[in-house]
Amino acid sequence: MPDAGSTSSVTQKSAPLPAKPFAPEDESALREALKRCSPSTFEAAVQFRKTGNPEHVPAVVIGVIERFVEPDLRMKLKDADDDLRLIEDLGIDSLTMMEIVILVEDVLQMSINNDELRNLRTVGDVKTFIDCKIRGLPLPKPTKFIPIEHIGAVMPIQPPFLFLNEASVSSTAANGKYKISGQEFFLQGHFKDNPVMPASIMLEALGQLAVLYLLEGAPTEPGKMVSPQTIFFTGCEGVRAHRVCKPGDILSLSIKPKRMKMPLATFEGSIRVGQEKAVIAEEITLTFGIVDAANAPVPINGVGVAHGEPVVTAPEPAVVPTPIRAAMNG
Repeated sequence: MPDAGSTSSVTQKSAPLPAKPFAPEDESALREALKRCSPSTFEAAVQFRKTGNPEHVPAVVIGVIERFVEPDLRMKLKDADDDLRLIEDLGIDSLTMMEIVILVEDVLQMSINNDELRNLRTVGDVKTFIDCKIRGLPLPKPTKFIPIEHIGAVMPIQPPFLFLNEASVSSTAANGKYKISGQEFFLQGHFKDNPVMPASIMLEALGQLAVLYLLEGAPTEPGKMVSPQTIFFTGCEGVRAHRVCKPGDILSLSIKPKRMKMPLATFEGSIRVGQEKAVIAEEITLTFGIVDAANAPVPINGVGVAHGEPVVTAPEPAVVPTPIRAAMNG
């Protein structure tokens, strides 16, 4: 993950590692260890043991997790969503997690300290953790789960225009959920007798999740932080709507940073309802500013007089960008 003053791709491609000798008896032992896993899991494990290529590791990890998940929950692993929560979504308790870890250690021939497991909350956490262990990279910061109370405290956008009920932020992504209650003010006229979540509002929700990432997950220099009063929307590209979303639907939002170089941050984003794609945005770009943490502004809870909006002020740049809300309404 680059810092706020660097330019690079966020995603790092795994490089092959020196492979250890893999004898026929090793293959037999591997087959026995994975006898209750899918054939594709076994094949991925064999390829990793033969080549040392970490690109095979996610398939092994997902296959091992699937082995210990109840049959009626295994469909959730079909798309291997990184934001799937081990406890809440997959029903994996601490003892089951230990069984998963022991099998992964055996299959991938690695050692995992029990204390290192405390911060593994999602499938993505597990995959990233094991990949870093194998390649000898520093372990990433744990995923931070953010309740609605904290979201409302730090965000410059406030109800009734805040479209995040919960969120989680890591060093490489942010995920959130929003349930369409049917009581939203914009549903009164969109459409007559057929309430539908506007696509522009769904893009707004993705933009808000990107704002939360900048505030809670973006790396900065020690003593520095992103100011909530300096974050604005500048543009989006490659937007496609795949599904109509209506009251009762739970939107699963996901954003990943692609590029960060102050004052611009570009993200890719998506929204799903269950396993169905709802919205894809190839690029969402925000502008932001860094301030001294000691001089950080007070959290924004004020309400504008004219439209009931949060009051957001920022130093006027050479070209004034459009705030997220105003851009989406436009």
